[in-house]
Amino acid sequence: MQQYIDEAEKYILHTYNRYQVVFDHGDGVCLYDTDGKEYLDFVSGIGVFALGYNNKKYNDAVKAQVDKILHTSNYYYNVPSIEAAKAVTKASGMDRVFFTNSGAEAVEGALKVARKYAYNKDGKTDHEIIAMNHSFHGRTFGALSVTGTEKYRAPFGPMIGNIKFAEMNDLESVKALVTDKTCAVIMETLQGEGGIHPATEEFIKGVRKLCDDIGALLILDEIQCGMGRTGYMYCFQKYGVKPDVLTTAKALGGGIPMGAFLMTEEVAKNSLVAGDHGTTYGGNPLGGAACTEVFKLYEELGICENAKEVGSYLFDKLEEIKNSHKGIIDHRGLGLMQGLEFDKPVGDIINYALDKGLVLINAGTNIIRFLPPLIITKDDVDRMIVILKEAIENAY
Repeated sequence: MQQYIDEAEKYILHTYNRYQVVFDHGDGVCLYDTDGKEYLDFVSGIGVFALGYNNKKYNDAVKAQVDKILHTSNYYYNVPSIEAAKAVTKASGMDRVFFTNSGAEAVEGALKVARKYAYNKDGKTDHEIIAMNHSFHGRTFGALSVTGTEKYRAPFGPMIGNIKFAEMNDLESVKALVTDKTCAVIMETLQGEGGIHPATEEFIKGVRKLCDDIGALLILDEIQCGMGRTGYMYCFQKYGVKPDVLTTAKALGGGIPMGAFLMTEEVAKNSLVAGDHGTTYGGNPLGGAACTEVFKLYEELGICENAKEVGSYLFDKLEEIKNSHKGIIDHRGLGLMQGLEFDKPVGDIINYALDKGLVLINAGTNIIRFLPPLIITKDDVDRMIVILKEAIENAY
């Protein structure tokens, strides 16, 4: 395994400080390294493997499409992408979809939709977008420009213009930034990288009403918190609101790289037209087949229901840990997207857990993020808690 790591450091650009393990395969909720060691996975590829590893029905659907056709380009129709479009619009309650290769690309498309929608109304090109501090929307230029963490943006300026940042769950801070140029508000329904901060019902409903009042679009980024992660297919459904534009990715393709931005019919009719946006690989037959099978399996396996039930159990268990350790500042989250905030960096805890066969990830330097596969059981949670307690005690 060390030989693989050494070769990776020689040939792959060092933009990640990787954990010292080489994963070879997975099964259910467990991963196995190249030496055969088993690890309980509470990261799921950063929320991608909602169905766990080696699901036979999913694998068979992908393999069958490999034997048919992988790519046609968007100059032609293909059946798998049409079936996937029907599935994701039904699940989200949105009307139109554009498939991308990643979450960042979905955000790029959503920003273009907002700017084009505003341009079609008044013919001006000076529109403003309000984003949230501590948000994370991706690493491409548009997505980075609306990411509310200065350290991510600073080395790559100037960003795209006319972006302002408000405070999550502070409606007055949003209102204070509104001008006659405001064309959209973009926010994660539940902030991930920024520290696992769910929107309050009052805030998200307030932002929805504000956008309606001023004629701006509400863009909800559910790349990480969507696809059943919170116990709802999309987190906004918990609050009884609906965005004008939605971004989704991560578990959407079940492991095949795939993202999408969706919109209402009204927005679709008044924004992007032929020639405004495109992608070579987005909406390819392989991704479409994977996505369609994901939605079938979500229904068959009761994925959202399991995320609610086991998520509630996980919440109780993490609350017990928080209440028993003075070094833990806070615990928050929804469903199977939760975080423990510590009074110091958590790298040692994560590394110790990895050595003991538990895969965890951070969100910022002092927060452990819990993003297990959505097929996780209460017994799996119990196994995780035993190792987590030991790792925390070792750190303190």
